[in-house]
Amino acid sequence: MAEVVRKVLLTGVTGFVGGRLLPMLQDQGFHTRCLVRSTHRLRGSLERGPQVEVHKGDLLDREDLLRALEGRDAAVYLVHSMGGRSVLHYMDYIERDIRAAENFMWAAEQAGLKRIVYLGGLGEMGDNLSPHLASRQQVGEILQSGSVRTTVLRAANIIGAGGAPFEMLRYLVERLPVMLCPRWIDTPGEPIAVQNVIEYIAGCLGEPATAGGNFDIGGPEIITYRQLMLIYARVRGLKRLVFSVPVLTPYLSSFWINLMTPVPAGVVMPLVEGLKNKVVCRDHRIRDLVPLRLISMQEAICEALAEVSLGPGKLPSRQACFLD
Repeated sequence: MAEVVRKVLLTGVTGFVGGRLLPMLQDQGFHTRCLVRSTHRLRGSLERGPQVEVHKGDLLDREDLLRALEGRDAAVYLVHSMGGRSVLHYMDYIERDIRAAENFMWAAEQAGLKRIVYLGGLGEMGDNLSPHLASRQQVGEILQSGSVRTTVLRAANIIGAGGAPFEMLRYLVERLPVMLCPRWIDTPGEPIAVQNVIEYIAGCLGEPATAGGNFDIGGPEIITYRQLMLIYARVRGLKRLVFSVPVLTPYLSSFWINLMTPVPAGVVMPLVEGLKNKVVCRDHRIRDLVPLRLISMQEAICEALAEVSLGPGKLPSRQACFLD
């Protein structure tokens, strides 16, 4: 049985999930070292407190990683580069992610790390799996290939303010009363609120029984992207019509979404490709090991909208979001 860990290296702290996870780790008493390439991108509020330190380094530099992992019990790996700004080079991130994972696994073994928690993506391996989801799974396999006990959490779309899936959803529904969408809007998925994601990550660090396991994490409902758009419209009190058409390829969809939203086409492309795959949990073992209240998509959208308009942690009234 693996022991509970208290000294953690956090990668990806400047990102969508990592920035939310750090305060929770602080609240739960973890001593957290944040690995960042540039301290300028790290918000000042995240650097405060005796339980947090910042280490400047690069995942592509093995010596940097060894120094960052010195004295750590565990690490949270939240690194995936997506596709940058250009759709022409959106595949470039895959090679970088693979190299970074190989370097991290080597350094973790050299440093004697006990545990890693990695946030990957849902989806069944096969010829039809999108390059984005396949690369996420490949990174998980690399991190589980050594002696360090790596927990892999596999999530579908993560819904929260500032995340690409939510921002894509928000701008499409807000701007288009009538939406002509690709057929992938009717692919079943199991999206999860970002709050539940960080609760699962922190919960795995505190639960030795999760060490070395693979766990699917999802929300309380299996829904399509069409249903997600209609939930958003209902929360906002908007009337929207959504139709699917067969002619929009992922490539064309990326440019269309990029025109309608602020999300770069290079980021949209891997997201859209992933939406063609059915991404639902194969099992729910994690719910017994790390029990928590699962947030519905209606509530997740409501909380994300409140954060956009009021700031982090400021939730609207139940009446404002038509919550039952």
